Amino acid sequence: MSVVIKISNLSKRYRIGVKENQALTLAGQLGNIIKSPWSNLKRLREMSKFGVEDESVFWALKDINFEVNEGEVLGIIGKNGAGKSTLLKILSQITEPTTGKIEIKGRVASLLEVGTGFHPELSGRENIYMNGTILGMTRREINSKLDEIIDFSGVEKFIDTPVKFYSSGMKVRLGFSVAAHLEPEILIIDEVLAVGDFEFQRKCLGKMEDVAGQGRTVLFVSHNMEAVSNLCHQTINLISGEIDFIGNTREGITKYLCNSILAKKEYIDTTEDRINKLTEIKIETSLPNQIQRFGEKLVIKIKLTAFNSLEKANVAFQIFERGTEKSVMYGWLHDNEFHIGNSKGIYFLECVIPKLRLYKGNYDFTFHFSELSGRKNPQKIENVCPFEVSMVGIPHQFEWSDKNCVYIDDFEWKVI
Repeated sequence: MSVVIKISNLSKRYRIGVKENQALTLAGQLGNIIKSPWSNLKRLREMSKFGVEDESVFWALKDINFEVNEGEVLGIIGKNGAGKSTLLKILSQITEPTTGKIEIKGRVASLLEVGTGFHPELSGRENIYMNGTILGMTRREINSKLDEIIDFSGVEKFIDTPVKFYSSGMKVRLGFSVAAHLEPEILIIDEVLAVGDFEFQRKCLGKMEDVAGQGRTVLFVSHNMEAVSNLCHQTINLISGEIDFIGNTREGITKYLCNSILAKKEYIDTTEDRINKLTEIKIETSLPNQIQRFGEKLVIKIKLTAFNSLEKANVAFQIFERGTEKSVMYGWLHDNEFHIGNSKGIYFLECVIPKLRLYKGNYDFTFHFSELSGRKNPQKIENVCPFEVSMVGIPHQFEWSDKNCVYIDDFEWKVI
């Protein structure tokens, strides 16, 4: 396969926190130079050290090198601010690089921010023709695709309405449909799955697979690791504007997830009251940095400090979808089932969940402790030990069950 995108030593630099007063006429600019010679001299000195020790300089991308082959689907992943969108803007020729070289073979269609490439005063239909013309297509070629574009977008009722009246979701639907159906050699998509319902997201992924199957190239930025895993052959991981990893998608996603930093990884009690209580709690996930693979072991470790003798101690936990009051799992240890002890001292408890089968998403724990069935020393520790369940690389038919699915167990069907 031939190389269609080649990036060599690419960097992009911005100056931040700098505001200049610019005159609108040549005479005004000359007047500023005459009136403020010292200010201009200072500005020239600052420009001479631009990018060296200047604190106002921000490097959005630093020394980026990679190649993309014809027909390849490349995922670009990283946290917000990693440089993903800047890279796509440069590849789409919206922004110029500071240094480096870009070689692109073929027409490029991009869907970046919502509404990019649309003229707000033109109707949806007129914008389709405008985008096709920019790609070098004839009116006859655009006409042959028009019905398919409108049907896929689902905005046929509003196709002759000015785009400025479209919702964000409508703009994304039409924008993706235009970009994907006008047959560019290279399709660049930035976080299209962040907007729209699940059915449209499924259609988008299917269309991108079709585009790649036709020998065209797709660059795909998304925070949806399941979509990246299902669609992309290779991934690039960006951290602070630099390539941290390039290669196999599953390995890249695992590395990305393990680099995620979550707050409050463990609970440590800091109160000074000398009552019986849980004083330390932590979890051990199947991957580093609080990442739990679906169907694998999760371990909960609890330190119980008894300053006084224990009286029928009970410990329980709940798992919540993070940011909600939706409890999705409950576990307990009651004294009448498992006796912890009676003497004062320190007790270490461990709960093993052999195969945690929570659906992909973000969760945290709430822990409860009490004695005498809740009548003594009740303690509630909320929103601690956050973790993320990943289903990357696990074959399943329910990847679009977000908000409809919480827990998945093994089941077996038969006709009787």
